[in-house]
Amino acid sequence: MAVPASDIALTPAAAARVSAIAERQGKPPMLRLAVEGGGCSGFQYRFGLAENIDADDAVAETDGVKLVVDSMSLDLVRGAQVDFVESLGGAAFRVENPNAASGCGCGSSFSV
Repeated sequence: MAVPASDIALTPAAAARVSAIAERQGKPPMLRLAVEGGGCSGFQYRFGLAENIDADDAVAETDGVKLVVDSMSLDLVRGAQVDFVESLGGAAFRVENPNAASGCGCGSSFSV
C-alpha cells in the first residue's frame, strides 16, 4: 500500500546506495526496513534488499527506489527518514526516527 510521504522517507543518498547494491546483486531496487526486539536499547533496525512487496507493507519511493516497511514495524518508525551516511567510522544506513525516546552509540538500536 502506498503511504503518505510523511510516514516514511528514503533520502536521495540512501536511494542511490540501494540502487548501486541492488544492481550489483541483480535484484530490484527495494530496501526493506524492519524493527526487531533486541539491541542495546530494546529495538533494533534490520535492513535488507526486498525481493517482493507484501500486501500489508508500506512503501515509499525516492528516485525509483522503494523503501518497504511491514505494518508492525511501521508503527515504530512512522515519520522516520532513512539516510545513507559515510564518515570516518564507516558507511551505513541511518534511521532518523522521531519515535525513538533514546538511542545508543551504534546508531542501530533505540527505545520508545
